[in-house]
Amino acid sequence: MSEQSAVDVHSPAAEQAAELATARKDIIRIATAGSVDDGKSTLIGRLLYDSKAVYEDQYAAIERASKGDFVDLALLTDGLRAEREQGITIDVAYRYFSTPRRTFVLADTPGHVQYTRNMVTGASTADLAIVLVDARKGMLEQSRRHAFLASLLRVPHLVVAVNKMDLVDWSQETFEAISDEFSAFAARLDVPDLTVVPISALHGDNVVTRSDRAPWYQGPSLLHHLEHVHVACDRNLVDVRFPVQYVVRPQSDAFHDYRGYAGTVASGVLRRGDEVQVLPSGLTTTVAGIDGPRGPVDEAFAPMAVTVRLADDLDVSRGDLLCRPGNVPRVTQDLDALVCWMADEPLRPRQRLAVKHTTRTVRAVVKELTYRLDVNTLHRDLEADVLGLNDIGRVKLRTTQPLFVDDYDRNRVTGRFILVDEATNATVGAGMLPPHR
Repeated sequence: MSEQSAVDVHSPAAEQAAELATARKDIIRIATAGSVDDGKSTLIGRLLYDSKAVYEDQYAAIERASKGDFVDLALLTDGLRAEREQGITIDVAYRYFSTPRRTFVLADTPGHVQYTRNMVTGASTADLAIVLVDARKGMLEQSRRHAFLASLLRVPHLVVAVNKMDLVDWSQETFEAISDEFSAFAARLDVPDLTVVPISALHGDNVVTRSDRAPWYQGPSLLHHLEHVHVACDRNLVDVRFPVQYVVRPQSDAFHDYRGYAGTVASGVLRRGDEVQVLPSGLTTTVAGIDGPRGPVDEAFAPMAVTVRLADDLDVSRGDLLCRPGNVPRVTQDLDALVCWMADEPLRPRQRLAVKHTTRTVRAVVKELTYRLDVNTLHRDLEADVLGLNDIGRVKLRTTQPLFVDDYDRNRVTGRFILVDEATNATVGAGMLPPHR
């Protein structure tokens, strides 16, 4: 038998094949939420460890740092000194791992009330949220708070992981009581897809593989559900939105007349030859070409980062937006938004702030605080005159220049913005635009 020639894994063809395999694999962004000590960090550590995403030296390091009688997998995400001293999560920690079917981006968000803003940060880009519930305690105030925030941020898929089932002897009655209570609460919210899974993150039951300790549970393990949940249909491929981030003008001998507009596709599909309209000028032209990181591409869709070349030389700069002539976002200077306030100094009417929306930054003034929302009871406090740290409320803003916005329900990129303190340049709030009446 003739000896086969060895394959050079570092050849351009092999590297391109590896890149294509990675690109074609689904990427899903997941945020974990729940009350304090529900086991969010332990769950992520268990997912990383059981999916073989932890190196031996990492495991040895957390084994040395563990205080109890077992290896504390929560230390894989809780890296801050204060987190390890107190045994809690404070900041949002992002971890990455892959299975043969999918690539996962996990955001470990804190459970304390005072870190609600961090949970909003982690869930704002998530495709799926995992809300952990301690089987011994049932649904707590923070469980409701985080479920409401996930629905408010329009996270399309919600998974309730009833953790520490080993501490209630894998009681089917306990699990079903929590499942029924959570389902009744979710019925008051806008939760399109809800799944409930009984798990033990500490021992790994029903996390990566099915456990025989819960023969009464006929559903999939948590990782199996994460691998198979359908997220492609959640993306908006109808409304073309391309915020211009940077104008590319190399002015070199090789690219003497090159002019391209770089950015990330927010939604829709852009193809060469498509007619597009530029906002705010309103001028129309066609797409002459689309360049990706490795050369020209036939089409671009969210969340691809590309450079778009136009057929005509138009005045296009950072902050402008490309869309379809018959499908234009709302152009407005009046924002009526739900705002999560993230600063110690409260938000007050007549306050001046900077609004960063996609790639466009404008100045704004707070016209009115309509109400403050109680995220536990969903009660609207119409008498509120300020928004304190971690409060959520309905706020009306007036900007100095128009913004190109969509409802957050329809487009999570053009339907959101952040508020910046112009004096300190600190992010003090995050806003989303509810359905326009």
